Amino acid sequence: MSDFMQEYDEPDRRQRQKHPVRVTIVVMLSIVLVGAVVAGLFVANLANTFNSTTQTIETAFPAESTRPEKPAEAGDAVNILLMGSDSRGEGNADTTAGARSDTLMLMHIPGDRKNIQVMSIMRDTWVDIPGHGPSKINAAMALGGVPLMVQTVEGLFEVPIDHVTIIDFEGFKALTNALDGVKVDNPQAFQSAGSEGEAFPAGPQVLDGESALKFVRERKAFSDGDYTRVQNQQLFIKAIMSKFLTAETLTNPVRVNNVVSEMSPYLTVSDSFGAVAAGKLAFSLKNVRTSNVDFFTLPTQGIGTSADGQSIVLLDEAAVNAVSDALKKDTLHQYVEELEQDNQ
Repeated sequence: MSDFMQEYDEPDRRQRQKHPVRVTIVVMLSIVLVGAVVAGLFVANLANTFNSTTQTIETAFPAESTRPEKPAEAGDAVNILLMGSDSRGEGNADTTAGARSDTLMLMHIPGDRKNIQVMSIMRDTWVDIPGHGPSKINAAMALGGVPLMVQTVEGLFEVPIDHVTIIDFEGFKALTNALDGVKVDNPQAFQSAGSEGEAFPAGPQVLDGESALKFVRERKAFSDGDYTRVQNQQLFIKAIMSKFLTAETLTNPVRVNNVVSEMSPYLTVSDSFGAVAAGKLAFSLKNVRTSNVDFFTLPTQGIGTSADGQSIVLLDEAAVNAVSDALKKDTLHQYVEELEQDNQ
């Protein structure tokens, strides 16, 4: 067992009497920031489950010579690139050239660990892909796998990515079932497409696994396509976090084990993000709650058409520069607050 696990394996007797199930390790799981909180030797089994069932990206990062240096002002801040794939199958996420990423998010964890920012990047955003020229950012995966996607995002914001996590959308289904359903407040009624489409009325509703999968996948039902889909994905992720970060879940080892066991097969992570590394990071976030997590979408200039006739999302250079500056100075929380004020 690692030193990290041993450190929390024998809690103070008085604390143990006061809190029968004491927080001992939190295992972070990708685009939902799921923490697994248990006690005693159960930690070792949980970490083993995470490490043995998740896939590891053999080469997640580009050549060091192409990567930006971490600014001194960024301190201990951590940037995690989160990608979602829709392979409609269990695990085995394709991380090589030719694969595709349907969802792209950048999670920023400030050095003071008081909050978290999760920024969605529209998959059709028109950017410069190193070695290939202008294209949709989603094309980076198809052209050069994970390393090129990392290089593209790093080049866009001029800051380094510390970890990479990919989740198959089917994992949303497994995670939702492991939590016995999650409650979302749907802002816009819609009907998901297909012969097995489902109606989602406006307002609060509890989603089971199958419904959750349809909820986060749907885009054809909306006139703005991916914009509303991204918002729904953010809504769902926040609902997952709200359900997990409750005493009912955190003090239930069986439910925690179910979450890790059910979710891990759908995760692919960089080799820098095993159970111990993820656990240490998540433990440092033990005081963060759902209200401390900011979700937003990188501002754009709207929809346009490329020279070769593709429908694209136009990059907002001013927004990119502002986000880049905030990431470098570890002030993204302030940027989000200002963005929300401007949108009111």
